[in-house]
Amino acid sequence: MASTPEDSFGAADPGPGTGTPGAAPLGNGAGSDELLQRVVQGAHETIDRLAERAAPHVHRLQGGVHDASEKLHAKADALRETGHEWTDDLRDTVREHPIAAIATALAVGMLVARLAR
Repeated sequence: MASTPEDSFGAADPGPGTGTPGAAPLGNGAGSDELLQRVVQGAHETIDRLAERAAPHVHRLQGGVHDASEKLHAKADALRETGHEWTDDLRDTVREHPIAAIATALAVGMLVARLAR
């Protein structure tokens, strides 16, 4: 009696490459592997070409972002310094002319109160 491979339900194993019922057969393993290798190799080559074409643009964009960032930091430092200079100048003016500073503050306060009504 010849033995045939059976699954857990007692049905004979149809053998490799037959697939599921109603599905197209997978064919021989070597041809499928070769086709898969060609598809994978083509995908790798396409991705490599895209990466090579995109790299200069990415580097240029990174340089532009870096330059813009440096300019923004420089401008922020300059504005911060200007604010400190104005504050120091105002303090010096108030120290030199305290009565005029109080009168100016009172006039500005009255003007704001009148506009707020």
